[in-house]
Amino acid sequence: MTPITPETLPAELHKAADVVTRLLATMDDSSVAEPSELPGWTRGHVLAHIGGICRAMARQVDYALRGETVELYDGGMEARNKAIDLAAGHSLAQHTEAVSAALGAATAAFDHVKGGGWNARIAYRDGTVLDGGLALWRELTIHASDLGLGYGPETWSRPFCEHLIDFLAARVPEKYKFILQPTGLPQLAIGTGGTSVAITGMLTDIAAWLAGREPSLGSLRATAAADGIELPGLLPWPAALPATR
Repeated sequence: MTPITPETLPAELHKAADVVTRLLATMDDSSVAEPSELPGWTRGHVLAHIGGICRAMARQVDYALRGETVELYDGGMEARNKAIDLAAGHSLAQHTEAVSAALGAATAAFDHVKGGGWNARIAYRDGTVLDGGLALWRELTIHASDLGLGYGPETWSRPFCEHLIDFLAARVPEKYKFILQPTGLPQLAIGTGGTSVAITGMLTDIAAWLAGREPSLGSLRATAAADGIELPGLLPWPAALPATR
């Protein structure tokens, strides 16, 4: 597994932002109001969330580089949820303007981070600027798939899947150790429990399942003591703020 570093992360953020931009260009006003892959959310809700998290992460970086911290969303989760609901019904032109500006602000913020700035503290997860950049990478990549416009988890890169699996190891229930066996790739283990469960399938499908998304390239197979079993349940997303929505 090759870790994402401060040297490589900005390029990954630009690639993820470009995917969102390309998907926006395929939409019209009617498709904005159609359901997304997230229950209860239209594509407009997803776009509003993408814009919001981009602005929030840009603000985290701006404050961090001044030696200050600020909450992720001004007004907290309540304000975040209200903003998404209010913006969800905007026209495509409004979403395009807002999301494009937010993507530009977020990528520029991380582009300007140098050297020790990546270790500056942010309020989000009581982490660092690097942690914030990785979180934004996850948000942009996963929510681009949530738009349901033909850019699903099967398009996720190997570095992204490996990062996501490492991040989501916290979802493995305490009793289990998952032996992940991605097709054609070395196996890896996550979790520390005494009951081993082998999960076999495409790497993108394993990452999608751990992220609470539908595997798209084929079915995953779970086995324990050589017997086929149902895929185990997972713990909540490891976040101070909900990240599946």
